Amino acid sequence: MNINADFSQRVVVHSQQQPWVASPMPGVDRRPLDRMGDEVARATTIVRYAPGSEFSPHVHTGGEEFIVLEGVFQDQHGDFPAGSYIRNPPQSSHKPGSDEGCVIFVKLWQFNLDDRLHVNVPARADDAAASSEFTPPATGAISKVLYHDEYEVVSVYELAPNSMLELDAIKGLEALVLTGEISEGHDTLEKHSWLRLPVGSQFKAKAGKTGARVWIKTEHLPFVDEQIARVQNTK
Repeated sequence: MNINADFSQRVVVHSQQQPWVASPMPGVDRRPLDRMGDEVARATTIVRYAPGSEFSPHVHTGGEEFIVLEGVFQDQHGDFPAGSYIRNPPQSSHKPGSDEGCVIFVKLWQFNLDDRLHVNVPARADDAAASSEFTPPATGAISKVLYHDEYEVVSVYELAPNSMLELDAIKGLEALVLTGEISEGHDTLEKHSWLRLPVGSQFKAKAGKTGARVWIKTEHLPFVDEQIARVQNTK
């Protein structure tokens, strides 16, 4: 299965306009953003857990990265409220679920296979209510790096109302709007809209009148072919 699999193209997905697609586990639904492969795939997805739902225990052969968008995600390692950023490296395992229900943005099979570092960046005190109580900076932008290595840089940016943010996307860029809205190119990206810019791009965004909080990843797209090959070699 291929979804938005041409990485030479600019892609925008307004995920909240997409239908939910049932996963193999009852109560767990998905909105695919990009995907190369079938049930084992290099994939970027928004996943919704209904209250009381869970996935069977499993190993993440190619690693799993996610940020909790709504509710509280849970596994045997703890409870992760909205705003939590987690990296479960290749060969890690867990049994995920959610007592109250949650929505997460998750990326699979996008790690260096030698990576063994677990990352847990806790939510800020106000992140659980970010959708309704986000307070943007007074001017400009502030940022926090969630993770970086030689393959990628992952950050959250908070933008003042009507402010501009320009970033080098020479090695590609992905952005997910967490709160508020931004305009980039000819598109307006609202809450949970996702943008992918190809290698050789420039990111030029303007925040809306209430500001914006945006998850952004850079430096990673030159490694896509290698990641897809790893998925294919597991079949």
